[in-house]
Amino acid sequence: MDFKQIEAFVNVVRYKSFSKAADATFFTQPTISTHIRNLEKELGVKLLDRKSRIVEMTPQGAKFYKYAVEMINARAQAFDALSDNRDSVEGILEIQTSSIPGVTFLPDMLSGFRQMHRGIQYYVSLSDTQTVVENILERRGEIGFVGDDIDSNTIECIQVASDKVVMIAPNSFNVSNKITLSEAVRYPFIWRETGSATRKSFESAAVSRGFSKEEFEVAALMDDLDSIIRSVEAGLGVAIISEKVAAALGNRVKIIDIDDFNEERNFYMIYLRSISLSPAAEAFSEYVKSLI
Repeated sequence: MDFKQIEAFVNVVRYKSFSKAADATFFTQPTISTHIRNLEKELGVKLLDRKSRIVEMTPQGAKFYKYAVEMINARAQAFDALSDNRDSVEGILEIQTSSIPGVTFLPDMLSGFRQMHRGIQYYVSLSDTQTVVENILERRGEIGFVGDDIDSNTIECIQVASDKVVMIAPNSFNVSNKITLSEAVRYPFIWRETGSATRKSFESAAVSRGFSKEEFEVAALMDDLDSIIRSVEAGLGVAIISEKVAAALGNRVKIIDIDDFNEERNFYMIYLRSISLSPAAEAFSEYVKSLI
């Protein structure tokens, strides 16, 4: 077993594709396939399921992946410790993020850090808070950004930003710019998936004020923020989103303040406490902390 084989496996898992992993690492696809085939032969287990269009790990592959990431990170840390040029950080930094951080403050962080370290490449996966936490726990990413304060002994959670939540509505809806929560629940909602921290915070506020989740009229469930915004614009219903995201929409939609829902959302950077971060991830986490 050598590190080229391990890196090939980790990158195929990251990109869920042999061809994309080859493009990202400047190897040919046959080389990637050969590395993984030899690794599977040496380990005596099948690591990847190649039957579908998207490559997924087998149960044995999922077990091995956690150790593979740690081996690669430990190797990178060792080289970094012996390097004379310790200010130079290179490599692929895998980041998991929920939608609001992914479209508000994270792009500026990525840009600022890369100006300092030109050898960094990013692989960013955008989902919901629950999925981000699950992926970090499964080592599918070293750094995560979420909209919940994660209470876990295994995850370090650091507040890095805050934002307010507002309602957006189609321009065709007859609704004023400021309404109450009892008025808001009368409109058809376009909801994020159940793992969305934005959705959970709004539903919790409504329930604490005596409303039931069943009182909400659900027009649609969507897992993509841009699709939600476009659906609101088209007149399908209203949605609860970040004030910063809403402000960037201009006059595409109406921005509604909910008078008795003024809770500020906090956002957090997370990573595992129990493992060594790669030099790239460690440097990035320190950079983010310096911005707080």
